[in-house]
Amino acid sequence: MRQTWIWHFDLPPDRLWPVLADTNRFNEAMGLPPYDLEETPQPNGTVLRRGKGKAAGFALEWEEKPYEWIHGRSFRQGRVFSKGPFRTFGPNFLLEAEGNGSKVTYTLEWEPLTLVGRVFGKKLARQAGAAIEKRVLSAVAFVNGARPTMFDMPAPILPEGGRARALAAAEQVDRSTYGNGLGAPIADFVMNGMASDLVHMKPKLLARQFGVAPRPAIEACLASVKSGLLTMKWDLLCTNCRGPKVTARALSELPRGAHCDSCNIDYDRDFEKNVELSFSPAPTVRPLLEGGYCLSGPMSTPHVPVQLVLPPGTERSVDLELPPGAYRLRTIHPGTYVDVDHKGGAFPGLRIVASGVEALPATAAGKIVFRNDADFEVAALVEDRRWTQDALTAPEVISLQAFRDMFSEATLRPGDEAAVGQVALLFSDLRGSTALYERVGDSMAYNIVRDHFAFLAAIVRDHDGAVVKTIGDAVMASFGDPAQAVQAAIAMQHRIVEFNEAHENHRDLSIKLGVHCGSSIMVNLNERLDYFGSTVNMAARLQGQSEGDDIVLSRVVADDPAVKPLLEGHDKREESVVLKGFDRPVSFVRLLP
Repeated sequence: MRQTWIWHFDLPPDRLWPVLADTNRFNEAMGLPPYDLEETPQPNGTVLRRGKGKAAGFALEWEEKPYEWIHGRSFRQGRVFSKGPFRTFGPNFLLEAEGNGSKVTYTLEWEPLTLVGRVFGKKLARQAGAAIEKRVLSAVAFVNGARPTMFDMPAPILPEGGRARALAAAEQVDRSTYGNGLGAPIADFVMNGMASDLVHMKPKLLARQFGVAPRPAIEACLASVKSGLLTMKWDLLCTNCRGPKVTARALSELPRGAHCDSCNIDYDRDFEKNVELSFSPAPTVRPLLEGGYCLSGPMSTPHVPVQLVLPPGTERSVDLELPPGAYRLRTIHPGTYVDVDHKGGAFPGLRIVASGVEALPATAAGKIVFRNDADFEVAALVEDRRWTQDALTAPEVISLQAFRDMFSEATLRPGDEAAVGQVALLFSDLRGSTALYERVGDSMAYNIVRDHFAFLAAIVRDHDGAVVKTIGDAVMASFGDPAQAVQAAIAMQHRIVEFNEAHENHRDLSIKLGVHCGSSIMVNLNERLDYFGSTVNMAARLQGQSEGDDIVLSRVVADDPAVKPLLEGHDKREESVVLKGFDRPVSFVRLLP
């Protein structure tokens, strides 16, 4: 049995999809309680998911099938109930372009299980559809700018003193060095936001919501932890489904690996690829219920443009044109996968076999074929491998000065280490400091050197980097992006000129700078995160080649596509030298003063 609702809107599908396909928010807005699933591995490697809950006064038990969706176009969900008025009950959502606007078709399909389901099925479906319609119209009005929030939600119940704590914490955030004026917006979001948005708060998403750059939002979230407004969570994400399966309060508490019940696989910790820092409200401000409102909807994994459930021996094709990019073909059960570097045009198909996935030859542009040659039902999908673009990864946050200043203790456990695929390292040294001490005396020279450290640290922070340590008159700083490291180096040389002009007694001071990037080992040394390896040695040696007022860049840094435009207009010279500890001559680029 089925019942259908149709709406017409003056917004195109790409504007409507992110809100109408957000099933987690819709379920929360409908007043449905959060739920968990019991996941049981099956002999063929798939996972049986069973849920329990309550809706409309009925106690429900069901088997949860994976969602199916085609990005920007349709989604559907199937649940097979063993307890409740229906045997099956689920939505089928279709979004179609209609001129400059969209046509939205929402269908509820159900099969009665009990007498109540047979007698009152249509009435219950009408009630559910009316509730959905109310939220759909509200969400579209929000996208149109006709209302400030997506849904009318009841005020959350805060613990006694929760609001006062939140407001006091927000003031403390804004007084801190790293608050960036975001204490009040974060507190308001915590007190009034939807619970589904607060379980795993992502600073990069908050940055877009608040209209600021990512770094100020990240810093403000870290400051909010210090003030007691938020808690921080290191999530060890499953390498298959990308879900947070293990959560710890500090890096030192994260295990080296974990098991994902949803995918039935064991996986290892990789700090660059599957360790993410997220935030949630402090329980004393706003406690959240366990579980989710929708555990596998389209917007739960927005990096997956298409997911289909295929019975054994079936084939389906979908009309979907994917832009050029890095993709992966896989199933949601353990097995082989295929990585695709798509250049545009026709996209390969996907063939499911017992061991995983194989690629099928591409057919026509805008059409993707899915075929299940295994002897069991399974969900297959195409995912964008750039899924970490909104994730705050461990190497990224560790390269921020705010994290090192506020959470130096929340690092790796002593003796633990983590490989970092790329880090840009900048080494500086102050030329002429010895003569300065002799000329002006120890006390004044010390103050001058200290001031020089202060403006170097400020420049490092302004370029999303962190000071790892100081050694004598030298600084070691790390950056997630080599272009940021080079921009910081250029800013340092400009600043030392201004610094000298403002002080008559040290006009001859100059900074020696070297920048290199590559893989490294991150360790906890003396309760501080540090880097070791040949990349560190190379950066230090290149700084030693600097003569002062110049910048020495390794070849790999100078050749970086984002760095090349920064070097235009600068006088430079290519050189090669034999460096201590390296067998072959090392080529580098010297930016001349």
